[in-house]
Amino acid sequence: MAGIRVLDFGRYIAGPYCTALLADYGADVIRIEKETGSEDRFVMPVLPNGDGALFLQMNRNKRGMTYNPASQRGREITRKLVETADIVVANLPDETLARMGLDYSQLRLVKPDIILVTMSAFGSEGPWKSRVGFDSIGQAMCGAAYLSGTQAGPARTQVSWVDFSTAVHCAYGAVLAIMQRQKTGAGQHVRGSLLASAINGTNAQIIEQELTARSRPPLGSDAAGAAPIGFFETRDGWIVVHVVGQPIFERLATLLGRADWLTDPAFASDLSRGDNREPILAAVRAWCADRSRDAALADLGSARIPAGPVLAPGEIARHEHVAAADIFHPRSADEFGAPIARAPLWLSGAHADFRPAPALGADTAALLAEIGMTPASSRGEGDSANR
Repeated sequence: MAGIRVLDFGRYIAGPYCTALLADYGADVIRIEKETGSEDRFVMPVLPNGDGALFLQMNRNKRGMTYNPASQRGREITRKLVETADIVVANLPDETLARMGLDYSQLRLVKPDIILVTMSAFGSEGPWKSRVGFDSIGQAMCGAAYLSGTQAGPARTQVSWVDFSTAVHCAYGAVLAIMQRQKTGAGQHVRGSLLASAINGTNAQIIEQELTARSRPPLGSDAAGAAPIGFFETRDGWIVVHVVGQPIFERLATLLGRADWLTDPAFASDLSRGDNREPILAAVRAWCADRSRDAALADLGSARIPAGPVLAPGEIARHEHVAAADIFHPRSADEFGAPIARAPLWLSGAHADFRPAPALGADTAALLAEIGMTPASSRGEGDSANR
């Protein structure tokens, strides 16, 4: 992505992670914040200056700039930046984009081949298109919270998978738009939606319901359509076991000494095992309860049965495989030793470098100089609108 300049007006995850993926492989990404720092800079504070864990992850490899895009001077700065840019990314409401001069119609007047990438909660069509929302709304409306809940109520995962999947899809869209622009010379507006990303994650369950009307109930950590899938307690910790497909099930039956399962009609397929899962789950629970976590995982691994430990956040970076699998950038690359995860892909012909997330406004003066402007004489101009 070297030679591609990206203006990042994103907040929290969907916008910033999209641009981080582009920055990892060489795009010149300029993270733009208000002068006091955007709200997402301070989520989960971990550094002495208040910068948060989320910001450190989302904004590696970027340059940092502060100004008020809604002010008269700010709109001039934006116009000059857009003249030099290839992509503008923003997960902001349409009305806010228009007020800041960042909607597609205004951007095209400045640079006809610009690519605008935006993310919204509900998309650009339908009666809810102007409503705001976060990851949890996507989890709720795609069926995931219902299916992962119990009879006591729905459950939301602590991981913002809807935001992350939207970011990945939008980074994919940005690269597609760059490829098409190389052929046609034209830019375009790439739009992502939290709800649409979430529904892509549960599409198989939606198809099953529409075509078979199975009306699956909330299952918590259990799974529909196969068994055993779930969490099992050993003598010194929890593990997850995930058995799908006849070959893996046969290996599990052999490991547990349950050859009778292989001739029992109730366990003849994934679907029937899912429907009749309780005896299988009980047997796996008893087997795990008699072993240490490491011993259970070693036996399951030798039998080529998918399984892994349930790790708390403090255990993850220190796990023997995680530590050796090139998942994190070297801690020495960050002055505070933060374990910043790499983009989860490896290219044989390219390498992702690493620079820590920028301090607030770290590159403002240099970037203003690049577009032929000087820093304002005071920070007062437009400051009230900046808050």
